[in-house]
Amino acid sequence: MNARTPELDLLQIPDEFQQCFDEQRAAYLAHPEPSHAERLADLRSLSRLLKDNRTRLVEAINRDYGNRSEFETLFAEFFVVLETINDTAKNLKKWMKPQRRRIDFMLYPGASNRVIPQPLGVVGVIVPWNFPLNLSFCPLAAILAAGNRAMVKMSENSRHLAALLAEISPKYFPEDKLRFFDDGGGRGPAFSSMPFDHLLFTGSGTTGRAVMANAARNLTPVTLELGGKAPAVVGPDFPIKTAAERIMWVKMFNAGQICTNIDYVFLPEGASEEFTAHCKRLFAERFPDINGNDYTSIIDDRSYARLQASLDDAQAKGARLVNLAEGQAPNAAMRKFAPHLVFNLTPEMQLSQREIFGPILPVRTYRDKQEVADYINAHDRPLAIYPFTNHKPLQQFYISRVMSGGVSVNEALLHVAQHDLPFGGVGPSGMGHYHSREGFNTFSKLRPVFYQGPFSAVQMLFQPPYAGRALKFMNLLIRFKG
Repeated sequence: MNARTPELDLLQIPDEFQQCFDEQRAAYLAHPEPSHAERLADLRSLSRLLKDNRTRLVEAINRDYGNRSEFETLFAEFFVVLETINDTAKNLKKWMKPQRRRIDFMLYPGASNRVIPQPLGVVGVIVPWNFPLNLSFCPLAAILAAGNRAMVKMSENSRHLAALLAEISPKYFPEDKLRFFDDGGGRGPAFSSMPFDHLLFTGSGTTGRAVMANAARNLTPVTLELGGKAPAVVGPDFPIKTAAERIMWVKMFNAGQICTNIDYVFLPEGASEEFTAHCKRLFAERFPDINGNDYTSIIDDRSYARLQASLDDAQAKGARLVNLAEGQAPNAAMRKFAPHLVFNLTPEMQLSQREIFGPILPVRTYRDKQEVADYINAHDRPLAIYPFTNHKPLQQFYISRVMSGGVSVNEALLHVAQHDLPFGGVGPSGMGHYHSREGFNTFSKLRPVFYQGPFSAVQMLFQPPYAGRALKFMNLLIRFKG
């Protein structure tokens, strides 16, 4: 399983990757099923790592961003993660129990069926930069709860955090159980080509396709969380003021750099000006100084330039731009990007074609709900949709007619933070789930086991030659089926 193939040699697997993998595989084989107590201790170590090093971790993320809102880091990277770990620990014993399954009526009394959750072995995790603690430690809670070992590769944009995690993690976990790696400049393809027992990737669809192709060399199963253009739809019954408040909170969080963020919004025809006025007011109230610490920077110069180019492209092709930070002067050196609403989009504009991942919100208008459903369904299935309506049949219309990874109704994003809901995409927005029991199951082998009783009905009834009693009995069984 851990032998290198010629294809993998071409990728020049770093020695530290191979050595760690070999050590973790050997440790797994020596102790393949950690007890409940051992797994609980691992979850507690995850919590202690976060709590003991809170200040240093926050500072490292801030340095990677240039400026990251401390509140946003504490909320999304600490509070949500600690809640996830606590919820996992609380339910772990129940999840670990073998499941009873029914016995086929043909089998003699005394037989039984069980589905036994068992650790897979060594799990690889590829982490993006936008929520680097959340998107490593939430999966780790499920991975360690399932009894596995993990190798975690951080993003090239999380260099300070990666160095810190690599430094402090050995104080809490042996490296044959958990180890963090810096990207080190383009080492992602080699990492995704390792013969892991499962691989979790969170990132863009383009990179996700490459990751899946690399993993296929070893038939490594993958869970992909890929994002996409998630829409919000404001129903005709829903107050525009309330919609603007909730949409703006999500769109400005982390400067819009969230895979489940609202990529564009559908408004009822005639509501655009009211929505715009509320958005301007809200930004001025919530971020009186765009250069202050509460407003997060864009992660790097390349992303900043991409966002600016997409706005320039839209304007050149006839879009109307509304700068919500009008009157303020964003600090370009700190990559503070002014939020914009964009109207009059056309299909050839860059903003219509790719995930925005920043504080730009295209606004579309509609007359009929079917028009909205048809537009969304004509494009890649999104990671989430966000219908804003108090009308139950309209809520159900969008849930039934538009497929997505997840849904928040009358809110955005918060379904991701519900610990008892699975999280995952569908189609181009991803495959597989984690969080809660689904995460435990994803990183477990749900192993079917049949236990034969003292007597075997198969051996008693279906021994050759079949022409006599066996064939008659089989025909009788088939006759009464269906």
